[in-house]
Amino acid sequence: MDSDATDTPPPIDTYGTDADARSGSNTVVNALIGGGVGIVLSFLPGSTVLGGGVAGYLEGGGTDEGLRVGALAGLIMLVPKLLIGLFALWFLGILGPGGFGAVIVLFLLGVAAYTLVLSIVGAVIGAVLESEFDRSRPQL
Repeated sequence: MDSDATDTPPPIDTYGTDADARSGSNTVVNALIGGGVGIVLSFLPGSTVLGGGVAGYLEGGGTDEGLRVGALAGLIMLVPKLLIGLFALWFLGILGPGGFGAVIVLFLLGVAAYTLVLSIVGAVIGAVLESEFDRSRPQL
């Protein structure tokens, strides 16, 4: 038996990289955190960009990961907006029969597009910032 082979560590190539360690990040959890930030900060203009940015920064990676997590975070932020909007319209008696309902639906679709697009933009920016920050950090 050759005892030298058992005491030798594996070559450095087999240790993996930071990208391999980051691939274990949970996209759904990052989207929930980013969506929660966007909901909590909804009183601020641009809260959807901030929520998406947090989700994208936590997810890391590149633009593909930012796009994915931003869309999920945007959907999470969209649910309370639509529910509160529909409840307010119902409470005020605006949501009812007639031609005005189509205008309301178009308005809600605009809110949905606004929320999703800005969340995705924020997440892509956050993911790119995280990857740039990771590259500028000195490696030990």
